[in-house]
Amino acid sequence: MTTRERDRDRDLLIPVSALPENGGSKSSSPSSSPPTAVPPPHHHSGREAISKVVQSWASKKFMTGCVILLPMAITFYVTWGFIHFVDGFFSPIYNHLGINIFGLGFVTSMTFIFLVGIFMSSWLGASVLTLGEWFIKKMPLVSYIYSASKQISAAISPDQTSNAFKEVALIRHPRIGEYAFGFITSSVILQRNVGEEELTCVYVPSNHLYIGDLFLISSNDIIRPNLSVREGIEIVISGGMSIPQILTTVDAQVTPAARIGHLAALKV
Repeated sequence: MTTRERDRDRDLLIPVSALPENGGSKSSSPSSSPPTAVPPPHHHSGREAISKVVQSWASKKFMTGCVILLPMAITFYVTWGFIHFVDGFFSPIYNHLGINIFGLGFVTSMTFIFLVGIFMSSWLGASVLTLGEWFIKKMPLVSYIYSASKQISAAISPDQTSNAFKEVALIRHPRIGEYAFGFITSSVILQRNVGEEELTCVYVPSNHLYIGDLFLISSNDIIRPNLSVREGIEIVISGGMSIPQILTTVDAQVTPAARIGHLAALKV
């Protein structure tokens, strides 16, 4: 057997996997372990995407619960505090008598306020109130507090004959294209050399219902929406959240009726 044939037989006996790929040494260690399999990168990215979706869903549901429960909690807290405050007027009397029933003082206070309203609506009650106000106005500091409190209470009084807000008004302020929400309080006559002009006093709340500015505006430049004074106060207190989606003016409802009457007169 020639040398070339022996080399060929030897090459056939050596396994191919043992030969190095770089053509280096043909000997390899039999104890070397195969490389560890690396997981595909998309496996981790899929888990992270699912985790983000779950976190986003949980945060949205949590915020939805907060939005629903927050006004309920505030309403319950304010109502409960108001009940405790009003109940405290007469509850010490019942406690002194040995009657410990929660809410009895609140019911007594509501009944007392109702009876005061009935009494003050009479001629005798109005006389007593006038006499009491005369004494209060003689006091230096108390008179200012009472006057401010009376103006605030008169604004929401159902008796519109008092010095309260007369109507709800929209005025162009501070520039053309922008409107301010206000209340008509009174009207004045401006006398000039060219003639007289009727001006309307419009109170525009700037921060809340109790802080604002007073404007004297021509009556022709005032827009009167079809809103009551109570609805206007609710809109201001809520920061505009209770305003209706569609506002109609008073003249918008009067004008079609006038046109219908005018057409009927023409047909006759």
